[in-house]
Amino acid sequence: MSNADAGKSDASVPEMKLDPARVSALLENYSAVCNSVRTALPSPSSQLPRIVLVSKLKPAADVLALHRPPPSSPLPTDSVSNVPVADLPPAVHFGENYQQELLEKSKILPRTIRWHFIGGLQSNKCVALARDVRGLWAVESVDTTKKASLLDKGKGDRKAKLVEANSGDNDEEDLLNVFVQINTSGEESKSGVTPPSEENREAKELCEFILHKCPNLRLRGVMTIGAIARSKATTPETENEDFLTLKKARDTLEEQLGLKAFGDSRRLELSMGMSSDFEAAIRQGSDEVRVGTTIFGDRPPKSEAKV
Repeated sequence: MSNADAGKSDASVPEMKLDPARVSALLENYSAVCNSVRTALPSPSSQLPRIVLVSKLKPAADVLALHRPPPSSPLPTDSVSNVPVADLPPAVHFGENYQQELLEKSKILPRTIRWHFIGGLQSNKCVALARDVRGLWAVESVDTTKKASLLDKGKGDRKAKLVEANSGDNDEEDLLNVFVQINTSGEESKSGVTPPSEENREAKELCEFILHKCPNLRLRGVMTIGAIARSKATTPETENEDFLTLKKARDTLEEQLGLKAFGDSRRLELSMGMSSDFEAAIRQGSDEVRVGTTIFGDRPPKSEAKV
């Protein structure tokens, strides 16, 4: 499970006491998720989707245990063969829903972590999010041009700050990845733009704005948080309607934006699937799944959570 990036020294990371039993449980859970991901692939040659480990309301020690397990940690074993699993993909991508929690974790955890902000975006916090979070790799809930513009400003400010300080953090990627959130279920409680169509150009116009007016952002793809009822109703023999809608939205946007002519180099990714339905999402072509409770266990109330 080692990799060059995860093994880099990071003098700014404080010592954290890791409970061996907790480390072992987390690695076992992560191994089980990785096995489920592989099993759900349409074919053995299919590329593994990115696994974003959703660590919201979980302590920083849990993140460190998965990203940089102690050398003495026993490897998890395959549930079928009972043989140690040595080739787990490195746990590099972690997702957070709350800006303050993400900021605090980014300050004390290795800079080799790639953070994803997956919660609801507030316009008045976008600049600070992109400017202050070390290792912020993606923001997955962009749904207005105003928020995109503010994220672009924040990322520009961060780049200037790192250059001025000659900081060791200047190995961060030059562009901040963003996903446009699509409300595939039509629920009023859900954020996101309406799926694109000939009549509705909201998603297209937002994507065009990011592509042409936000030089510090990279349009990475589209994201959805589907309806719980649809997730529960999906079986290995059926398809999730939210995932079908997101795939159609992606294909429509690529056509409207003229991206198909560039081939895979400009292809928009699909970020869909969570703990309860990531296997179905992978079967339907997801490029990224966001898995939390299946790895970390149930979350405490927000008022009781500790970084």
